[in-house]
Amino acid sequence: MSICCGLPILESVYCLACARWVWLKCLYTAGRESENWGLATAEEFEPVPRFCRLILALYEEDLCNPLWAPLGGYGINPDWVILRKDYEETFGHVPPYMVYLDHDHSDIVLVVRGLNLAKESDYAVMLDNKLGQTKFDGGYVHNGLLKAAEWMFDAECEVLRELDLKKLGNIERKKIRCYATAPCRCMSLNLAVRYADVINSIVLQDDFLPRTTTALDNLFKSLFCLPCFLCIMCLKETCTLEENMLTDPRRLYAPGRLYHIIERKPFRFGRFPPVVKTAVPVDGRFEHIVLSCNITSDHAIIWIEREAQKAFDLMLEEDRTMEVPAKQRMERRKSLVHEHSLEYEAALRRAIALDIHHAYSDSAYGTFTFTETEEGENSGRSNGETPCESLKKRTESWNDFVERLFDVDESGDMVFKK
Repeated sequence: MSICCGLPILESVYCLACARWVWLKCLYTAGRESENWGLATAEEFEPVPRFCRLILALYEEDLCNPLWAPLGGYGINPDWVILRKDYEETFGHVPPYMVYLDHDHSDIVLVVRGLNLAKESDYAVMLDNKLGQTKFDGGYVHNGLLKAAEWMFDAECEVLRELDLKKLGNIERKKIRCYATAPCRCMSLNLAVRYADVINSIVLQDDFLPRTTTALDNLFKSLFCLPCFLCIMCLKETCTLEENMLTDPRRLYAPGRLYHIIERKPFRFGRFPPVVKTAVPVDGRFEHIVLSCNITSDHAIIWIEREAQKAFDLMLEEDRTMEVPAKQRMERRKSLVHEHSLEYEAALRRAIALDIHHAYSDSAYGTFTFTETEEGENSGRSNGETPCESLKKRTESWNDFVERLFDVDESGDMVFKK
């Protein structure tokens, strides 16, 4: 009898706990993740809207007569397009891409279009993502995206080599930049942090994909009941300890330095002037789904381009208002590189302090010379080393790095080692 009397109490406690969880999840907004991050500057954010427009240009059949150009156009000169390949030429191995020689900014740009899930081949690339399936450079990566990158590298290696007039392995790391717009979680935490000086990820407000930790095949099988599936994911995240998230070597993350565009505020209607926050976070790296009506629309490249351009225009306007002299801007640009270097090194030390699997530090920001701990499962501080000691294990150059990951076949082409 006493047990039966206690059941209503247990039910009440359970209902209160569920109500509290739902309330906290509803209060959890995208801005909370980046509230302690620093503000991006115009100098570092300038390439983002420009590269977004290059991605949008790939959706046009004829660049000379565009049909869906944004306000101000794509900013692209069709005569500077070195090559362009569509699905028929890539045989479904990789989405359409082009190589663009940007003389205005002295850039050689390899632009890859986003995956189109209406295409069966793109769908197969996205869903080829069995967790822990593929190791790469001491970490784990998205299997389908790695195979797509391998195919594209094999196809265009010679073209890129001729444009640079050097062997690819001799390119300085500081001259390489990757901008991933609305990326999926594609690499383990140690790689996501270690390549933060090369890779930059741009996320608009509540975008669900950089926060989706589940296998993507389960996600897209649930499109007809996406709200229910996202609620289940939120509940699973709540019940998972943060320590378990960080120590799982197969858990994938959005790569590199993060740029978070915030243009909506909780409990307010409409869009506000966008603000861009940036950081190289280790823990709290887009770990939780945001319950929002915009989680899918924020993934659209057209909205990312619009809000990125608005944010960049506001940054320029602020600079003009402050009347920053040209010399001071140059000094600020140098200072920005130094600040990013310090933040990058701090993130690597944080990863080592948290015992992230196979985490080690680069010795110099902006080069491919870095220090690395011994290979294997017991890397890091497993031998009782201090963080400073573990940062100085051994040095590897970019050429050694290339030789470790690539082979040269009989025809002299560079191919990934199997």
